[in-house]
Amino acid sequence: MNLDVFVVVCAAVFGLLVGSFSNVLIWRLPRGENIAFPPSHCPHCDHALSPLDLVPVASWVALGGKCRYCRAPIKRRYPVVELLTGLGYGVIAALFPLGVYGVGTLGLMVLFTLLLVASAIDLDTYTIPDELTLPGVALGLLFAFFGARAAGAEYDLPNLPEAVNGALLGAGLLVTIDVLASWVLRRFRERQYPDFPIGYQQISLALLAGTWLGPWWGAGVGLLSVGVNLAARRVVRVPELLTIGGFLVSVMLGSAGYGMGLILMVQGALAAAGAVSLVAGLYWWLQYRGAARAEAAKAEADAPAATTAEDDAPYDPSAMGFGDVKLAAVIGVFLGWERLLVAVVVAVVAGALFGIVQLALKSENRVKFGPYLALGAVVALIWGAALVEAYRGMLGL
Repeated sequence: MNLDVFVVVCAAVFGLLVGSFSNVLIWRLPRGENIAFPPSHCPHCDHALSPLDLVPVASWVALGGKCRYCRAPIKRRYPVVELLTGLGYGVIAALFPLGVYGVGTLGLMVLFTLLLVASAIDLDTYTIPDELTLPGVALGLLFAFFGARAAGAEYDLPNLPEAVNGALLGAGLLVTIDVLASWVLRRFRERQYPDFPIGYQQISLALLAGTWLGPWWGAGVGLLSVGVNLAARRVVRVPELLTIGGFLVSVMLGSAGYGMGLILMVQGALAAAGAVSLVAGLYWWLQYRGAARAEAAKAEADAPAATTAEDDAPYDPSAMGFGDVKLAAVIGVFLGWERLLVAVVVAVVAGALFGIVQLALKSENRVKFGPYLALGAVVALIWGAALVEAYRGMLGL
């Protein structure tokens, strides 16, 4: 057997095993369970599973899709996730050979798993866990730091500065769409429930400041507003008519030749907003985990049943889940900003087409944007370089 073929086969088998673990993540992460303990068990009868019950795909087929101990049905999703992971890892090993891309190949496999797990959880719960996305951004930065440029490779994976830029622009692009669309949903009214000490007001302020000051100074202005809130011990409102309206006016001025030019101004705005949104996401994650632990302690003390602080808090209507913002950052950090744009375009087109199909069938489209974004990332991973080059050729670049 050819060595390259052998590596691809090994990658596919490894993917089947990772797919089995992915099913554990899909089940346990939304429920706040430990992903390592207790060992794998049937969710219906709670019986511990033996090694023979855990062979990817084969165990499900041999058991007829039912638990060996209680005969409860096992979802078809389990073998599907395992098969998709095996197929995905094999394709990645074939397109991005380990001998050429080194650590970068493993990074792309990690990205594929993150996308698949996030999509499955989003389809089940309409959420994307921070336990996937925020550590995913950190992992992408690590792979970019340790990965070397592949000499003679058809596609260079992002180095560390490019990975940082991809993460910021990914988060910034999605959060800007969310900010603008949510403003329209509120009919251009101010938010009634701004977050303390950091939230969309600080993101919008960074969006405006980044247009004129660049990404890092723009992010600094947004975080300075956080400091003002903390010092005042309350939300010091920054009117959205000033921040969002000012951003739109700034973009029009940039297109007319003022400032640093339209492209640099938009890049600065998106990156600044992306930086503040990731800081906000990290803060909200830590705060939510603390609230969840407090609720668990109350439940153990036989306190009255209560929802989490996040569920109880009043909120303004939002056009997009914040999990999508962080998932875009994951895609940007692993693939770079050019392939990120390909992923977003494919996601928008796929979402629109599926929406048309749902409308024709007169059924409600309840699928979140995360699975479309993941699909776009896979398309960008496989065909992104060719699509980017074709687009450059159309522009004569």
